[in-house]
Amino acid sequence: MDTILISGGTGLIGKALQKKLLSKGYKVTILSRRASNSTSQFHWNIKDDFIDPIAIQKADYIIHLAGAGIADKRWTKKRKKELIDSRVDSTKLLLQKVNEYNPNLKGFIAASGIGYYGVITTEKTYTETSESGSDFLATICKLWENESLKFSTQNIRTVILRTGVVFSKNGGALEKIVNPIKNGFGAVLGSGNQYMPWIHMDDLCEMYIHAIENKNVDGVYNAVTSENITNKELTYKIVNTLKKKILLPPAPSFMLKLIFGKLAIILLEGSKVSSKKIKKTGFKFEYTNINAALENLLS
Repeated sequence: MDTILISGGTGLIGKALQKKLLSKGYKVTILSRRASNSTSQFHWNIKDDFIDPIAIQKADYIIHLAGAGIADKRWTKKRKKELIDSRVDSTKLLLQKVNEYNPNLKGFIAASGIGYYGVITTEKTYTETSESGSDFLATICKLWENESLKFSTQNIRTVILRTGVVFSKNGGALEKIVNPIKNGFGAVLGSGNQYMPWIHMDDLCEMYIHAIENKNVDGVYNAVTSENITNKELTYKIVNTLKKKILLPPAPSFMLKLIFGKLAIILLEGSKVSSKKIKKTGFKFEYTNINAALENLLS
């Protein structure tokens, strides 16, 4: 079986993806900022332009997930630079080392985000051919994708998955929404009319594997399910699943902006995103309905 090298392999998505790949018989190696004697973990240091050559030489495919967490800290000027550099510089380094050590790499599959389209609330449904937005999140995604697409100029099949909100049993966005509801402090965010294009973790992992196994998958795809729901709809579906009640009024936009600064925009805005393109490649979602997804994730 092929060997899959994952950057960002210790993150939420990376850990889940490792398990899926291993269960299907793939060999999995990861890049880590910590040196290790493990045969499946290799050292890299972006600032020093270093990746253990063996990691690149052994790889049949690279899945690039690494990047500083968008919602981990307030967006100060310094943090904005970190968010961009962690994505752009790491991608540049991977391409440099692939050219040096493994020019026959079979494929490069990179993460991106639906933030590419801009963080706004409209009734428009965005597709992969839609123009990019002009805000900070769109800028991150554009710069990141531009570097990833350079792999395709080296005759390496390149896939970019613009990922929506990932719902998982083990932390992430869903946990942050669910915990306040469990404790009686849940509330709709702002108007509640902002859309939250989402995908179940299992489906996202399967989409990465689909990209590995199907050579017709090439280019950019939205990694979201076909159901577009608003923040208000999601909140009340979680409430019903947990058999809880909403005791608080909607959280005002100004309050969220005071707490989170500029990154509050990702909580307060969102539009519909299409998944038709990935489905045309033969990919089938297991979870297309939020009720079924929540039953699985919150049981």
